[in-house]
Amino acid sequence: MDISDSSQKVALGHGSGGAMMQQFITEQLLPALGGQSAEGLEDAATLSISAADIAFTTDSFTVQPLFFPGGDIGSLAVHGTVNDLAMRGATPRYLSLGLIIEEGLPLDTLRRIVQSIGQAARDCDVIIACGDTKVVGRGAADAIFINTSGIGECGDHIPSVTAATPGDRVLVNGTLGDHGVAVMMAREDLQISSAVESDTAPLHTLVGAMLEAGGEAVHTLRDLTRGGLAAGVNEIVAASGVGITLEAATIPVRPEVGGACEVLGLSPYAVANEGKLVAMVAPEAAEKVLAAMRAHPLGRNACIIGEVAAEPVATVRLHTPIGTTRILELPAGELLPRIC
Repeated sequence: MDISDSSQKVALGHGSGGAMMQQFITEQLLPALGGQSAEGLEDAATLSISAADIAFTTDSFTVQPLFFPGGDIGSLAVHGTVNDLAMRGATPRYLSLGLIIEEGLPLDTLRRIVQSIGQAARDCDVIIACGDTKVVGRGAADAIFINTSGIGECGDHIPSVTAATPGDRVLVNGTLGDHGVAVMMAREDLQISSAVESDTAPLHTLVGAMLEAGGEAVHTLRDLTRGGLAAGVNEIVAASGVGITLEAATIPVRPEVGGACEVLGLSPYAVANEGKLVAMVAPEAAEKVLAAMRAHPLGRNACIIGEVAAEPVATVRLHTPIGTTRILELPAGELLPRIC
């Protein structure tokens, strides 16, 4: 099979371990990803790590559609894993890449995805050190599933979801719900007056700026993916044994995202993001960290949205603009399927 033919589709032979698979790896995957030579591919990569502590994470991505305003499943896979490392204050160094591809996927589509992965990895200065490709029969996967694991080097301070402390200020780096709404609109071909794009982005340089400004005063970091802000803060209060009070009037949501959520019957606080984080920062350092966030391209709309409280434990209270208070609960069920 001529894999340069744009009309070709992925066949079971592309995952067979034979000549077709080797041709695809050497002619398509390796040039797009970089960091590996076609000669002497080993069963395991050897890595050089200088830090005393490393962060290690893994994630899988199954988003539909594969391409959406502001991103695609390839860049999303890199950003998602880089961000998980960044939440522990780690500098991302290495990624693994696993591709589960459905027979019949157009090869041009696969090329676009792999090229996006390679570009995102280069932008993040992270090496894709090892990988694996499997092809499954039609109907056994939904186009393509991607698994990425990541290794990062930790610095002197490692933030933790168990470290939120009463009095901490609650910070976010920008508007919420953009990714989930962008994917839902692309999937359902919904039309609203203003375009909404995914916020998918790597957050490690933003976190670096925050830690440089606040150091150990940056107690907790959490990226707001599935379940959005509601899931993130509820996970933090459960792990730290504290409560959180949020001010709804200060939580940034784009009007078009808020409008789309209202039409769809969703809460923007429970919609996934791929370039947003929440931070718990000691009060004496909060303004300094906020200034560092706003000086970074991914934190221009950063703001303080609440405060950590001693009690009620494991409870998130939301003060509304009309003067009432309600509990912001952990989202139940799958509100937006296949968004990350």
